[in-house]
Amino acid sequence: MLPNSTLHKAFPVALLGLIGLFGFLGLALSPMEAWCQTPDVAPTSPATASPATEECLGCHASIHPGIVEAWQASRHAATTPARGLKRSELERRVNGAVPEGLREVSVGCAECHTARAEKHAGSFEHNGYQVHAAVSPDDCGLCHGEERRQFAANVMSHAHGNLAGNPVFGQLMQAINGSPHLKEGKLSFAEPEQATQDQACFSCHGTRLSVTGTVTRETVQGEMDFPIIKGWPNRGVGRVNLDGSLGACSACHTRHAFSIKEARSPYTCKECHEGPDVPVYYVYAASAHGKIHAALGKDWNYEAVPWTVGRDFTAPTCAACHVSLLVDTEGSIVAKRTHRMNDRLAWRLFGLVYAHPHPLKPDTTIIRNGQGLPLPADLDGKFAANFLADAAERDRRAKAMQQSCTACHDSSWIKGHWEHFEHAVRETNEKTARITDIMQEIWAKGLAQGPGKGPGQGGNLFDEYPERIWSDAWLFYANSIRYAAAMAGGGDYGVFEKGRYHLSRSASELHDWLELRQRLTNAKEP
Repeated sequence: MLPNSTLHKAFPVALLGLIGLFGFLGLALSPMEAWCQTPDVAPTSPATASPATEECLGCHASIHPGIVEAWQASRHAATTPARGLKRSELERRVNGAVPEGLREVSVGCAECHTARAEKHAGSFEHNGYQVHAAVSPDDCGLCHGEERRQFAANVMSHAHGNLAGNPVFGQLMQAINGSPHLKEGKLSFAEPEQATQDQACFSCHGTRLSVTGTVTRETVQGEMDFPIIKGWPNRGVGRVNLDGSLGACSACHTRHAFSIKEARSPYTCKECHEGPDVPVYYVYAASAHGKIHAALGKDWNYEAVPWTVGRDFTAPTCAACHVSLLVDTEGSIVAKRTHRMNDRLAWRLFGLVYAHPHPLKPDTTIIRNGQGLPLPADLDGKFAANFLADAAERDRRAKAMQQSCTACHDSSWIKGHWEHFEHAVRETNEKTARITDIMQEIWAKGLAQGPGKGPGQGGNLFDEYPERIWSDAWLFYANSIRYAAAMAGGGDYGVFEKGRYHLSRSASELHDWLELRQRLTNAKEP
C-alpha cells in the first residue's frame, strides 16, 4: 500500500487515458460489496473523498460520466471504512486491519487503483502516481479480509487453473474451440487460438493477465504511455491477476456501483450459469422459487443487511442459498454469510463424468482417479475419495444448506426434497455408467481412440462422433436432471427439456452406432 502522504497528493489526471486504452476502468475490478445497509441507516452526512480521488473525478466526470455517476451513487462514495467498522456485527462488511490512510475517506478512484501498486506488474507511472487498471481481490482484501480469505478457498477462484491445468478438459476445449481439419480421411481439431479460448471458456473461468509491452497514446493531456495487458479485459471468477492473486470480485459486484442488490439478483449468476452444461438459471426461472421471484421480486428489499427471510424477500435467489447472511424476523441467524460458495454444497452436480462429492481443495488439478486421469471419478463411476469430501463433511454441508430452507419449510418437506435430490444423483450416475460401458466397448474394439493410462496418453476423448453422443449424455442431460432435482422443480428440465428423455436417447443412439459400425466392419472381413 502506498503511504498516505503519497496516496493523497495531487492526482490531476491519474486515470485519464488509462480508461481510453482498452476501456481499462470501464471493466476494472470493483471492490467487494461494502457497507451495504438499508437506505434508512445510511450516514446522515456524506463521506469525504481524498484529494487524489477528487482530482480524478474532476477530469472523469465529463470524460466518463457513467463511471463517475455509478460510483457517486455507491456505498463506497457515501461512507468510509471507519464508519463501516462501527456497524453492529450482523451489519458489518468491513473487517481486519484497514490501512490508516483508507479509514477516514470514501473508497474512490485512487483508493482502489493505486492500492498496493508495487505488487501489480501492470502498474505504470501516471502524473506522479503508480496506477493499475485491474484491481484484484487482494486489493479488496485491504478492507474485506474475511471475504477475501473465503473466496480464496472457493473453487471459483481457481476456475482458470482448474480448466487450463487439466489435460482432459483441454481435450474438451480443443474439440469445441479448435478449427476442424480433414486429412487423409481423418477429422481432427487444431489447437484453439488463445483469443478464441479467452472469448469462450475463459470468459467465465477467467483469463491469465500478463504485460506484453507498452503503447503511447494521444490523450487530452498529451501523449501518455500505457501497458499492453494480454487477457484484458476480463472479469471471470478465476482470473489470474497481475499481482498473482486469483479471482475477480467484479464477476458478481460489477463496477462502479458495487450494488448488493445486483449481487443478490439471479440475473447476476445467469451470466455464467445458464447451461446447457450448467442450466442453473433456466431451472431456477422454471421452478417455484423462480416463479415467485418473477411475480413478487420487484417489491423485495435486496439491500438490507442482514437479509430477513419473509420480510425482505419471500423466496430464495442464488445468493440466499449459497452466499448471503440470512436472519429470521426475530434477528436470529438462519444461515451464515460466506464467499466460499461450496460451504453449503455436499455434492458437485456438474458431471465429470459423474456427479461427485465436492473436492476438499479449491485446486482440482491435483485430483487423480484410479486410472490416473485428472477426474474426480473413474470412468466406471468409482470416486477418487482421497480428494473429495467424506460422508461426515457432506453431512455438515447438507445441514448448512438445509438450514436455509427451515425459515419457509418444515422438516418433512426438507427431508423429502433432499431424498429426491440424492436419488437423482444416484440415478443419473448409474445411467451415465451404463452409457459409459457402451463407450468403453467402442474404445476397446478400436472403433474410436480412447484414453490412455494417464494424462496426455491416448486420444482426445471428445473429438469423434460417438464420443460426442457420450459426452452430451453426462455434460448436458444428466446435469439437467440433477439441477432440476436440486432446485425445487424446474418444470420439464428433468424430463423432456434436456432431461431423462434425452439421456435415454443417448444410450440408444450410442448402442445403435456401435452395432452399425460392427456390422460394417464384419461385412468388410473376408
